Amino acid sequence: MAFSFENLKIYEKALDFSVSVIDVVDKLKTPRKHFRLVEQLESAATSIPLNIAEGKGRFSKKEFKHFLYIARGSLYETVAMLQIFLKKKWIGNDMFTELYTKGEEINKMLSGLINSLKVVDNK
Repeated sequence: MAFSFENLKIYEKALDFSVSVIDVVDKLKTPRKHFRLVEQLESAATSIPLNIAEGKGRFSKKEFKHFLYIARGSLYETVAMLQIFLKKKWIGNDMFTELYTKGEEINKMLSGLINSLKVVDNK
């Protein structure tokens, strides 16, 4: 593989998760007036693997860790959006549970990777 982020299992999981969310979006039957919420869900979900990739391309562990925090924030945003979609009955319980479970796994992996990056802060 040509890019170092492609070797990260967390990247693969996040990429698959974002594709799953986009697949759900493709099947939504929401009123047109809620298009901005749909766009926000897609943006948050795709931001997860994009930030992992961008962070891996940076030159220091400190920068990588920063982008992993952003990826985790995007994961949280995605889950919150999915909760809204569930409450609005735009997605069913089964789909929500499937995506939520995948999100939990990604959250654990991101937290583990963040914790593994020992960064010495210069104060």
